[in-house]
Amino acid sequence: MIESLKFLPAQARIYEGNEPIQFFSIFQSFIVFKGGLSDGYKNYIAEKELPDETYTEDRLALFRVQGSGPENMQAIQVEPVASSLNSSYCYILHSGSSVFTWSGNLTTTEDQELVERQLDLMKPNMQSKPQKEGTESEQFWDLLGGKSEYPGQKIGRGAEGDPHLFSCTFSKGELKVTEIYNFSQDDLMTEDIFVLDCHSDIFVWVGQQVDSKNRMHALTIGEKFLECDFLLEKLSRESPIYIVTEGSEPPFFTRFFTWDSAKFAMHGNSFQRKLAIAKNGATPTQDKPKRRTPVSYGGRSTVPEKSQRSRSMSFSPDRVRVRGRSPAFNALAANFENPNARNLSTPPPVVRKLYPKSVTPDSATLASRSKAISALTATFEKPAPARESLIPRSVKVSPEVPKPKVETNSKEKSMSSRIEALTIQEDVKEGDAEDEEGLPIYPYERLKILSTDPVTEIDVTKRETYLSSEEFREKFGMTKDAFYKLPKWRQNKLKMALQLF
Repeated sequence: MIESLKFLPAQARIYEGNEPIQFFSIFQSFIVFKGGLSDGYKNYIAEKELPDETYTEDRLALFRVQGSGPENMQAIQVEPVASSLNSSYCYILHSGSSVFTWSGNLTTTEDQELVERQLDLMKPNMQSKPQKEGTESEQFWDLLGGKSEYPGQKIGRGAEGDPHLFSCTFSKGELKVTEIYNFSQDDLMTEDIFVLDCHSDIFVWVGQQVDSKNRMHALTIGEKFLECDFLLEKLSRESPIYIVTEGSEPPFFTRFFTWDSAKFAMHGNSFQRKLAIAKNGATPTQDKPKRRTPVSYGGRSTVPEKSQRSRSMSFSPDRVRVRGRSPAFNALAANFENPNARNLSTPPPVVRKLYPKSVTPDSATLASRSKAISALTATFEKPAPARESLIPRSVKVSPEVPKPKVETNSKEKSMSSRIEALTIQEDVKEGDAEDEEGLPIYPYERLKILSTDPVTEIDVTKRETYLSSEEFREKFGMTKDAFYKLPKWRQNKLKMALQLF
């Protein structure tokens, strides 16, 4: 199950009697009965010639009630004898049609309220007979086989001690560890496995770039650690073991660190990450969506379909999407570029002079083009106002581009302003870019971050460069030349959406 979920959930190995609070809080009300119903249990007691102590409604049963509140309360069945009592707990004694509740002298009002809540769940239709320690009835003691001595202190459980962090090397069934003193989050390296020893339980932390074979041994490493008892703490072999994966650490693990959840989202190995932090003032340089689910921007899926290819993907919220092509737009495009080199199924996005190579057309160029437009507009059958309505509204004039100083009529001015926007966007015009020389080509499924069969020995900061020209155009909706003319922030946005960043 964990493997099918790509090791994102935390895995825990828990033994009866050593359940942590995280386990109990899942159930809120938790009841443990003696015995068992499986064939394995029945065969075991038959072989050992042991009596069957499986709980039934008509047999004598004693339950110890414990917990901290309604969201965390347990009833544990124990041997129905007086020595099972403890002055620090409340108990429920059930025998046929009689139910007793017993409260020890060291219990609080909260403990006594808890036993009533538990009784409402177990025996809601039966009236209980309250018993206080020291004033019990003879019937109560008779059911337990008579009075006897019993303890007065709560059942001890190993306290959570000062945590110790160890780096681990596991080979041929042998575990070697090295303790890291004064540890911090930065000591957790993405290529390695670490053990955090908290005395009462341990955590096995697995980095994202750990080999898949070593990842499968995480639980074995935790068990070996308890067996070796490196700190001579007399750790119980049945202590809870948690296995957490980098990027999916639960709060009850991160509380031992000064935690920054953005650090796991950085690309590269441990050295590259630390170098990036050093260069950027100890702050992570990249961040990804918290949940690794497909993200869409502007109503478009992260992987564009072939039928929806366009020369760029716009993230502008005020972009108006126009389906189809107007005659005026086709005529304008034919005068300034080859229509076969660009997909005109969607109009160009609004350009706000974000591209460093963008230029402002000079007056001479606009004057010559204005003459061409004037001649072109004379061929239109409809009057000028109707023609202007055919121009796609998504082709807007950048407010930062100065207007031409050439004196033209009103028709030429409206056309010239649209030509300015088209001219600015010529910098990102798609070409037939070829694959970079000297770089091997890999399929997209092996290049993405969460690949089940990732490619090794590549520059993880430029995963997209290893795509073929055809697959690059399919995934990004543009050629490589057009992509690398986009601003860096926009390239990163597109790569993040495709899990290549």
